[in-house]
Amino acid sequence: MIDKLFNTKELETEEHWVSISDLMAGLMVIFLFISISYMLDVKRETDDVNRRTEEIRKSKDEYNAVRANLAADLRKEFEGSPEQKIQFRTKWKGYLDIKALSIRFNQPFAIGKSDLPSAFKDLLDSFFPRYIAILTKDEYREKIEEIRIEGHTSSEWNENERYVEIKGNEAYVKNMVLSQNRARDVLHYVLQIEHHAIEDKVWIQNKLTANGLSSSQLILNLSPDLLYSADLHRTVGEETGIPLQKINRVHQRIRNWTRDKKVPHDIIITNLISEFTEFKQKRALLKRAVDLLMEDKEASRRVEFQIITKSQKLIDEIEHLLKKFGNTEVIN
Repeated sequence: MIDKLFNTKELETEEHWVSISDLMAGLMVIFLFISISYMLDVKRETDDVNRRTEEIRKSKDEYNAVRANLAADLRKEFEGSPEQKIQFRTKWKGYLDIKALSIRFNQPFAIGKSDLPSAFKDLLDSFFPRYIAILTKDEYREKIEEIRIEGHTSSEWNENERYVEIKGNEAYVKNMVLSQNRARDVLHYVLQIEHHAIEDKVWIQNKLTANGLSSSQLILNLSPDLLYSADLHRTVGEETGIPLQKINRVHQRIRNWTRDKKVPHDIIITNLISEFTEFKQKRALLKRAVDLLMEDKEASRRVEFQIITKSQKLIDEIEHLLKKFGNTEVIN
């Protein structure tokens, strides 16, 4: 009787362990399938990232090729001979920025005015048809996203060719209106030009935009002869809110660094931040102060024609997202 009882308990124990073993085996199979599924998802995501990365690289390569070819064609058209170079650089006060695909004309307007002077109209009559003839070539036509006409001013506000004591934000807003009016008036004028190269008005209207940028993108003077002006320091202090004493120290450091050689703008900002650590979280504020201290007021008053290709627009958007999430490795 006792033997039967023990045998029954042993049998129940064995059946109990067999049941747990089956359960564990089942769970292991489930976990295995989950792991395989996860690995497949990771592989798909990795493949997707690699595919998109390759698309970005192809877009960047395409942009670089288009930019190089466009720059070469623009240079050939406007600076291809000594006579053309004299006309473009000396008479027109033109400058071709190959990297930005931008052509700028310095000081085409009377100070404080948006009316197109007759000399600038003559310039546009000659420049714009030749410019559009290049952009509408078969190899560029479908690759161009936008042609921006940009109006830029200095940080000062001037009326009727005389300096007026208006500074800081008020001057910036007044110059924004002025720069927008200038860009708009240039756009309006070039659309009225009669020439066989600009007969496709629909394409031009779809691409051409007018942008007033006030003094947000100043041309800098990187020479060692930076002016030391108490009035300038007060103006910079009023716009940025940086104490006058600190403005004086920042300007002195810039003068010291540029005395013997031209120091790149981004290196100046980096050096200043390492010395004035309170600007680590206010880099944009410091950059604006440095721009105002190093401003070339004459060169800053300008009109620019800038080409934006579809590849470059895509790259700009991706770079913005990557910087937002702190990763720029994919486009390097």
